[in-house]
Order: sequence, then C-alpha cells, then structure tokens
Amino acid sequence: MDSDRSREFSYVDERFADVCLLRYRVDELQRMSLREKKLVFYLSQAALWGRDILWDQNYRHNLRLRRVLEEIYVRRPEDWADDKDWADFTVYVKRVWFANGVHHHYSMDKFRPGFGKDFFERAVGLLGDEVLPLEGGLSREDLLRLLEDVIFSPEVDAKRVSLDDSGDLLLDSAANYYGSDVSRVEAEAFYGEMKARWEGDADRPVMFGLNSRLVRMADGRLGERVWRSGGLYGAAIDRIVEQLLLARGVADSEEQAAAIDALVSFYRSGDLGTFDEYTVLWVRATGGRVDFTNGFTETYGDALGLKASWEGYVNVLDEVSTERSLRLCGAAGWFEEHAPIDDRFRKKVCRGVSAKVVRVAMLGGDLYPSSAIGINLPNSDWVRREFGSKSVRLSNLTEAYDVASRGSGLLEEFVVDADMVDFVKRYGDVVDDLHTDLHECLGHGSGCLLSGVDGDALRNYGATIEEARADLFALYFIADAKMQELGLLESSEAYRAGYYTYLMNGLLTQLARIERGRSIEEAHMRNRALICRWVLAHGEGVVRLTVRSGKHYVVVDDFIGLRVLFGRLLGEVQRIKSEGDFDAARALVEGYGVCVDGLLHEEVLSRYGALNIAPYKGFINPVLRDVRDEAGEIVDVEVVYGEAFDEQMLRYGRDYSALGVVNV
Repeated sequence: MDSDRSREFSYVDERFADVCLLRYRVDELQRMSLREKKLVFYLSQAALWGRDILWDQNYRHNLRLRRVLEEIYVRRPEDWADDKDWADFTVYVKRVWFANGVHHHYSMDKFRPGFGKDFFERAVGLLGDEVLPLEGGLSREDLLRLLEDVIFSPEVDAKRVSLDDSGDLLLDSAANYYGSDVSRVEAEAFYGEMKARWEGDADRPVMFGLNSRLVRMADGRLGERVWRSGGLYGAAIDRIVEQLLLARGVADSEEQAAAIDALVSFYRSGDLGTFDEYTVLWVRATGGRVDFTNGFTETYGDALGLKASWEGYVNVLDEVSTERSLRLCGAAGWFEEHAPIDDRFRKKVCRGVSAKVVRVAMLGGDLYPSSAIGINLPNSDWVRREFGSKSVRLSNLTEAYDVASRGSGLLEEFVVDADMVDFVKRYGDVVDDLHTDLHECLGHGSGCLLSGVDGDALRNYGATIEEARADLFALYFIADAKMQELGLLESSEAYRAGYYTYLMNGLLTQLARIERGRSIEEAHMRNRALICRWVLAHGEGVVRLTVRSGKHYVVVDDFIGLRVLFGRLLGEVQRIKSEGDFDAARALVEGYGVCVDGLLHEEVLSRYGALNIAPYKGFINPVLRDVRDEAGEIVDVEVVYGEAFDEQMLRYGRDYSALGVVNV
C-alpha cells in the first residue's frame, strides 16, 4: 500500500459509472481497550471471510469470472494505459466488484460491457494456463466461450432476481439459490411439504430453506445442499468459525460469548433449530460496546423470499446518539397502542425492543460495498414476537452520505420553491435520522401475524410489503406530538421536511436509478413508489404534482391530511401482512410500485444527469491492522484509511478467498 495515500482521508473517494465511493471513520476504536480492539478485529476478519459465499450465491459463474477479470487487471501491458477498451474494461471490473457479481446491485440487470469480444480474447490470450480458473475440466477454449456468453450475450442469465410474476420467478432468475432447472412450482411444493411434515412447535417455525441450495438430485428428486461446515461453502465457513472462536475469547459479555457459541454450532451443523437458538441469544446480548451480525440473513436476493444471502458487519456503540434511540424504545408500548391498525394485528406486549446508534467498524458480504444505513434483526416473526429485536442506525455511514450530498444542487433542482429548500436544509437531516430510527427500531418490530399465518405467505411481494409497513409506521409517527414530548424534534412542523423529501424521492428522484424502458425491481424502491403513488392517487386536495417551466414538482397542500393518508395505508398494509393476503399484496405492489411513466422518467434522467450526481453510493472499508509483538500476540489494532478501491478488491480476492470457482 502507498504509505502516503494511507494517511489521507476524504469522505468522497472515487466515481465510476453510476457509483460514487465514500469512506467512513472509526475514530472510536483508538479510544477502546485492547480487549475490545481484539474483539473488533476478530469479528471484522469473520465479516471478510464470507465474501466468496455471497459472490457464488449471486451467480454461479461469478467467482470464475472474477478470477479472470482480476488476472487481466493486474497483468495488463503498460501500453494499454491509453487504450479505450482498457478504460471501458476497468469500469466494467469495478462495477462487477461493487455489485459482488455481474448483475447490478439494485436493478438486478446484467452489466453491458463497453469493450468488445476482440479485446477480451486478446486479454485472456495474455494469461497462462496456470492462472486461469480451469476447474471442472474446462479447456481454455471452453472457458473463453463460457465467459463470453456471460459477458456479451444479453439473453444469458439476464436478471439476477426476476420479480415478474407473469413468468417463472426461479427459471427467470440467475441467482444461485436453486438449481438452474428448478421451477417456482416445484420449489413451493417442496417447501410446502417440508412445512407440513415438520413436527416442531407450530407457533415457533424455523425459517425453512434459509441456508441451502435446492437442487435436483441424481434420482430426479429435489433436495437441499446445506451451507455448513463440511457441506456447501464449508471451506469459507470454517475460516469464519476460526475468527468467531477467537472473538469468543474476548467477548464483551457472557451473553455475547454464548451467542457466538450457538452461531458456531449452527455453522457446523446447518440445523435451523440451532439458528433460532443463536438468534434468541444474540437478541438478548445487549451489553457491551461491540456488536456484530454474521451469517445468512436477508432474503431479498431470492425471488421466493426464502433463502438468505451471507452478510457480516461489526459495530461500535455511538453512546451520545444512542440516547435518542433509547427514548423511542422506552415508549415502544405507546407507539404500538396508538398505531392506526386493527386491534387484531396489534402486539399485546412489546418485548425486548433494543435500539442503538452505532459506528460501523467493518462491512462485509451483502452489506459491502453498498450498505443499509439502518438494520433491524432478526427476521424470524416468532423470535421478534417473544424476545424482541435489535435495531441500529449506522451513524458514520449517514455522516458520510451527508457530507457527500452537500452542494450537489439536488434540492434546488427538485424542490418546488426556495422556502421549502431552506426548510429541508434546516430540518431534513435530523428528520431523516429519526425516520430511520422509527423504521428500524419500532416499525419492523410492530404488529403481529394472526395465528396460523405463514410468514412466507406473501412470497415475492413479502419484502416490499414489509419495507412499506416499516416506512409507513415511521411516516405516521414522525408527525406526532410524541416527537416533541420525547425531545426528538425541536419543532412540531419539522416532519414536513421528511414528508416532502420522501414524496420527492418516491415520485421523482429515485427514477434516476432506473434505466430507460425498465420497470421498478428492487423491493425498497417499489416500497417508496407504492406509498407515494398511492397517496397521490388518493390525495385529492392533499398532494399533487405540478409542472413549472416543463418540470414536475411535488406540492403538498395539506400536511395533516397527508399524515391521515399514511395512517390509512399503514392499516391496510398491516392487514395484508397479518392475514397473509397474497392477492391484495400483489394488487398493491403491481398497481402502484412497479410501472414507470416513460415521459416523466426521461425528464428526471435529464434533470438528474445535468447535476452530475452518482445515483448509487457505497463504501471502501478502512484497513484494521493488527500490531503484534515478537511472540505474535496482538498489542494494538490500528485503523488505516486511504486504501484505493481496486487495491482493496484485489487484496480481498487474494487474502479472503476460501472457495474454488465451482461450488456444487
């Protein structure tokens, strides 16, 4: 690493394609004890060792392609420096790195390269057989044909996740959670039968299918290949376990040590009952300054919403900012009681709502490079009901976003008038943070399923409905007088800044993230579009779009009436979730959250493009460097900033690759 560069720090680092890379600070680490530093270091190593699992989950050819792309990248001839194909190739490689594979991390569409086949063939021709991933009995010619199909054939594995309900959600998706010949009907029948045969507590079901690939066996029947030590992804899981065991020796508490023990047991056995035991212990481990997630967590990458992508991250408590979240948690019962939902769907007792504001120390797996800014876990409905959940807001990531957005001109271009621009600048950041806290701390943990309702009943619409439910909860309560009573907002009108920017994003600016001619695919984007378009359709005299000088703007005529609409929609979305009403979920999402108006889309792309803002942002991790004495014992952990994105990707590929390119 360039030592001069490593001493630099800038929140905004690099821009390519539709991505801007940011950095985040972890100053808290240097004020921690040696034991805490070791804990952060070991957990961070565990978060990095799962990287290849995610790449393979995203697409079966990702690891093979990444190997070739990186070999070309590091072995390029010097005279390619000014070659246009080389410039286009480097952008392609960085997009693949950023997305953890060949499909865009939001749209799920396969990337289109700017370079041609001739260049790629010439570049591969410079590589010797000894560095090529020829595992599986491939020849050089076979490898080249395979990768050319992956890179250059638009019709081959075109979408990582297809949510188009008119087709087969699995056969149309390239994600590697199911065998390529397994259909939606077969998968749903398989897991339906598994649930019917299960002899456990009906009120405490495991999350069926969470940690396996469903494939057709040699006899033609379907079976699971479980992700565990000694099973699929076992080589990477073993390295994760090594680091977790080191972390266990310096855990923050006995409760955290017990949670790590259970997680290790789950990784070794693959048993979903053990996963639930770990989840309960993890929820209960609330003491200490260091916490983490590690494992198969979110199901957005599976069109059926069953199988979980691998993710890991490590956080350090932000003690000052956490105080506000604790006020929300202390009032959880009040919020549940006053939510505008049917009493049948209301939690009778709010248990174990734990919320913190934290500083990220390391991002890994599906949280890297693109990360959420708020997280609420676990996802098991019965664990949340009986033991509660943990919610966090990642304050050093929002800090980086805020710095990066200053002076972009976005508000001046898309907000209706100067007065509202000033209002948003005054209150927008604090209201956005409060919205995230309400969404994560209370929204996801609110409400309950009716007895006997399958938590997977909404299938491919479940993620969008759940995100809409949490967003609506936050939108409804952010305007409540309770915010001033709890000392969370200084003005009773501050919420208006959040209402305005939410509508502006859902109706206009998020369209900048969508390619021409495409519909909305990603669950969070569908959620925002659904909410905003629904209130627009039902909000005559409340909210409207107006046109000035050929440009569309949001106008809110009645902020109080807008809150009423948010509450009304929350009541219906909670009903859909609680009753498992698939048909109503489909009608709501397809009716309001998917289609894009072509003319409005063109306008937004033009206005947004003129600002030269990258629609997507992600992060470069700091380097946590262990300092050891002559006996090999860690005596300090240093935080080093300034590693370039390509340096980090190549280092991760070199130092944290436990899997081969073929994982079957």
